[in-house]
Amino acid sequence: MSVLTLKGPHWVTVRQHRRALWALPAAVAACLVAAVALRVLSSPRGTLDPNIWYDLRPSALEGAGRGMLILPVLIAAFVAGPMLARETESGTYRLALTQSTTPKAWLASKVSVAAVVSAACAAAMIGVYRFGWAPVAGAYQLSWADRGTYEATGPVVVAYCLLGVGVGAVVGQWIRRTLPALLVAGAVTGLVVVVFGFLRWSVLTPVTLTTPLTERPETGVPRSAFLMESGLLKATGERMPEWACTSPSGGLGPCAADLRVTGRYVDYHPYAHYWLTQLIESAAVLTLAALALHAAFRVLRARRG
Repeated sequence: MSVLTLKGPHWVTVRQHRRALWALPAAVAACLVAAVALRVLSSPRGTLDPNIWYDLRPSALEGAGRGMLILPVLIAAFVAGPMLARETESGTYRLALTQSTTPKAWLASKVSVAAVVSAACAAAMIGVYRFGWAPVAGAYQLSWADRGTYEATGPVVVAYCLLGVGVGAVVGQWIRRTLPALLVAGAVTGLVVVVFGFLRWSVLTPVTLTTPLTERPETGVPRSAFLMESGLLKATGERMPEWACTSPSGGLGPCAADLRVTGRYVDYHPYAHYWLTQLIESAAVLTLAALALHAAFRVLRARRG
């Protein structure tokens, strides 16, 4: 985003927060350099010891995926605190309103700049993460459904960043004190990320595979699938935990006749559910972001006309 092509409150916003706005592109560039370096060093012609590589790359990607979960929280905190509440708390926003700028245009400039930079950088980070993740996809803690990897490889992280902008806007207008606004916006956004993480695999019905009691249904599950639940089946269709027929040695033992156990089952999400879940979750998060932005402008109108 070139400052020279911007006018009015947008130009002022970029000038005011240029250092913070450059932090996101700088982080993307640093991540890209790290990803390229790890791939080059781990190649057959690279110099990185294979044993070191085996531990380093998955650990780095797992940490990067977790870091992507924090990004929306940081964006919400910055928009609510330094970008909005600080100006209200110090009274500097009044200067902008004397320059033929309406309160609505003032808030819109803050929100639009933050949204464009956040969404663009989040999309770039997805590409960087996928570049580093592709050769080790499916490794322990790096499956497409694992926390961190799931968010970092799809559009849902962009939606969460835009949610952070919306939450930051409404909290910054509502609280109007820098530190409390920063903390509340970050906490609310983080809570939404956590709640959706617990609920996302309940949206789509998992695929159920059943087998006779003497067979293990997991053998028929695709290797790329995300296992949800497994156990025993009674003749009535009722489900039971696997330990209901555990032998003293710890394996599956004979089941009591009165239990009437006839088979086993496993629930799983196939990889085909990945993109559908991403789209459903992104749509829900973007809806929350739009509602938050609407609430921010309503608060602005109620307090400043």
